[in-house]
Amino acid sequence: MAESRDAVKIGLLGCGTIGSGVFHLVRKNAAGLTEAARRPVEVSGILVKAIDEARPFEVDTSIMTTEASSLLDDPGIDVFIEVMGGTEPARSYALEVLGKGRHLVTANKELIARHGRELMEAAVRTDAQVMFEAAVGGGIPIVRPMELSLGGDVVNKILGIVNGTTNYILTRMSAEGSTYAEALAEAQQLGYAEADPSADVEGGDAASKLAILSSIAFKAGITSDQVYREGISRVRPEDLDNAAELGYAVKLLAIAERAEAGVSARVHPTMLPRSHPLASISGNFNAVFVIGESVGDLMFYGQGAGSLPTATAILGDVVNVVRTMGSPPASRRSYWSRPGEVLPMEEVVSRFYMVLNVVDRPGVLAKIAGVFGDNNVSLESVVQKGIGDGAQIVLITHGVAERSFRAATEGLEKLDVVLEIPSVIRVES
Repeated sequence: MAESRDAVKIGLLGCGTIGSGVFHLVRKNAAGLTEAARRPVEVSGILVKAIDEARPFEVDTSIMTTEASSLLDDPGIDVFIEVMGGTEPARSYALEVLGKGRHLVTANKELIARHGRELMEAAVRTDAQVMFEAAVGGGIPIVRPMELSLGGDVVNKILGIVNGTTNYILTRMSAEGSTYAEALAEAQQLGYAEADPSADVEGGDAASKLAILSSIAFKAGITSDQVYREGISRVRPEDLDNAAELGYAVKLLAIAERAEAGVSARVHPTMLPRSHPLASISGNFNAVFVIGESVGDLMFYGQGAGSLPTATAILGDVVNVVRTMGSPPASRRSYWSRPGEVLPMEEVVSRFYMVLNVVDRPGVLAKIAGVFGDNNVSLESVVQKGIGDGAQIVLITHGVAERSFRAATEGLEKLDVVLEIPSVIRVES
């Protein structure tokens, strides 16, 4: 390992959009990085799939290799930055790095959300550090504040807009009346959405980020497969119009909440009151709203993705690692080895917005109210819209367990006066 006066050498695993941004900032901000870390920092090796691949920023090809072993076996490298994405071979490389007592900085949300426990335990065995600020919220500082600044408080709830693609799509649908398909196509043209956008629009990306934040907030290892997820593909422009009339905005929210029997962790479209700070977050920006028992309400806002914002968060982790090299890790995250108890979605209590296309004749509302009553679902507001073939009922319930609401929905679908239930969206107070 390097002596205290020597440059700290970095091994960069991956050099796509984010990796090339990291290299660019290390060169561009060398003086400031040295001052912050108290030692010079340099990238001495880069693992890539192809050396001649086009990249957003100029990178020194002379230090590139396509052979992982030449980098992983280099005894002069102190810190590895993993920006490959996916779980393999990233997981195997990360475990090898930690097994040799080297430090790991990663922006890989999927890796931490699925294999966080394994990585933390491997790091403890060799006194290595694992840092992952960039895995949630891109350039937004959220992991360290959750771990350190709020370490003496009890976090009761997290609500986050943690996927810029879906927030952009819902913003365009709300602002311009675009359909989901039209807004998605625009997001793809602008590079906000991948050719296969399923990880974003179906909630998988947000679920991984919520698993990480929940593990930190509730001091137990929660994995992404424990997080309920529901995407935005069924949200209609009409729903956004109805939401606006009722005083709400629709966002894809990642929500985790402390409960007596465990925690709830879920990702789904949500109607938020217009007065809530998250309701005004537009475009591809991210924000995380944290409610602490003592500190109260906090919000973290900024660019949630992108090469340079994410690279900035990565280098912040590098600074923290370098400044504490030679000392035991400040946090061993032993809590990650405690399995998190996540409530089944059926037990989670929510309010619901529902639209029913109905037959336009007397007694319809009474039949619908009867089904809700039979399932102990109380209605907060009911609005009838249209006449004839366009008759609709738009309603919002009081808080009710998911199990009871689903039973009521099944009962409504059996009524001869209900033609279709085109929309159901949960409502956050």
